[in-house]
Amino acid sequence: MKFLITAGPTREPIDPVRYLTNRSSGRMGYALAGAARHEGHDVVLISGPTQLDVPAGVDFVQVETAQQMYEAVRDLLRGVDVAILCAAVADYRPVVCGTQKMKKGADRLVLELEKTPDILGSMRSVFGFEGKLVGFAAETNDVIAYAQDKLQRKQCDFIVANDVSRSDIGFDSRENEVTLVFPNHLVPLEKDTKEHIALRIVEHATIVPS
Repeated sequence: MKFLITAGPTREPIDPVRYLTNRSSGRMGYALAGAARHEGHDVVLISGPTQLDVPAGVDFVQVETAQQMYEAVRDLLRGVDVAILCAAVADYRPVVCGTQKMKKGADRLVLELEKTPDILGSMRSVFGFEGKLVGFAAETNDVIAYAQDKLQRKQCDFIVANDVSRSDIGFDSRENEVTLVFPNHLVPLEKDTKEHIALRIVEHATIVPS
């Protein structure tokens, strides 16, 4: 099978030296790419900026912004059987990106933001993707409820829900503890390394519905 996996954060520039981003290390997405390749699948990994080594045997595409990731996913979907969108894509970006470094001036600064393109939400309705679609829901409260809502709105086959309010899992951690949220049931995956969690996610993503 052919997998397309997104990973890492995006960076949304404010000026030539500053940007908006988040705490994603990219480890979960890279673990997924490695797991899918380990299981014998062809893998395209589209990643925002990270400090990680690309898994061996994986086709790699480096991007920086949400717009670049949107375009890369759109352009590389041909022939993909499973798409796992794990990247922590910025929801908003500055309306204006300065061409020169902003200088410190007033005590307060108002930064106007606009929505970035919705990659997961575009998979079915805009890109026409018909394969297995897996999304991620990184939440700090009401984790399962938000994941169930996202599952329906984004037309995913399942959502990987994880609690990023905890310091021992998720962002900046080598371990994770997630729940796979399907339309009619939940599959809790106990705390483990991201590599082992990734293997379980890939396993579920390749199950053919009966």
